[in-house]
Amino acid sequence: MQMKPFLNLIEQELLPHIHLITDRPFEPILIRNESNSWKTIGKGNYAGVFAHPSYPQYVVKVYGRSHEEIIKEIKVYQKLGAHPAFSVLHDYGEHYLVLKRIPGITLFDAVVKGWPIPETVIHDVDQGLNYARSVGLNPYDVHGKNVVMHKGRGYIVDVSDFYKQGYDRKWDDLKKAYYKIYLPFLFKLHPPIPFFIVDGIRKGYRVYRNLTKKQLRK
Repeated sequence: MQMKPFLNLIEQELLPHIHLITDRPFEPILIRNESNSWKTIGKGNYAGVFAHPSYPQYVVKVYGRSHEEIIKEIKVYQKLGAHPAFSVLHDYGEHYLVLKRIPGITLFDAVVKGWPIPETVIHDVDQGLNYARSVGLNPYDVHGKNVVMHKGRGYIVDVSDFYKQGYDRKWDDLKKAYYKIYLPFLFKLHPPIPFFIVDGIRKGYRVYRNLTKKQLRK
C-alpha cells in the first residue's frame, strides 16, 4: 500500500496530540495522548508506541528523548532487513518510525497474567539474536519487556540498542532463570504473579547489575 496517507495521518492527527514526558531517565517515559483515534500501545525509556485502527498492520514509534538515537535505530533495522524474529521498518520521519506491528504479549506481562511461556519462544529469540550478530549487530538490552510471544512464537520488538558495544547479559540471565526456575516450577501450573512482585524483581536485578559493574571497575 502507499504510505503517504498514513504518514499524513501521523503528522496531522498523532504528533500534534501527544506529549511525551521524559523526566525519569531510567524509567519508561510518561505519555499524555489527546488524540481521538490513535491508541497508545506501549512505551519505553526513549519512545512511545501508537496504533491506528485503520492501519492495524503498523505501529508508530515516536521518540521523546535522545532524538539522535532514532538515526541509529533506523540503521539497525536496515541491517536486519526481513527476519521472522523482528519487526520491519517501513518508513520514518524526523521523530518517528513506522514499523510492522507484531501482536502478542511481553514475557513480563505473561508472567504477571500467568500465561505459560513455551520453550519455542526462547529458541526463536535465540535464533533472532544469532542472526543479528551475523549481520554485524550486537544484541543489547534484550529482556522480558521487549520480547513478545504470540501463538507460541517469540519476537524481539525493541532493537534500538543493537548498535552498542560490549556484552549485555540480560537475555542470558533471563534464560538461566527460565530453565532453572520458571520451566521446572512455574510452567505447568502457572499462577498469576502480582505486578509489584515481578516489577520488584526487575528493579532489584537492575540494582544488582549496576552494583556489579561498579565493583568490576574498581
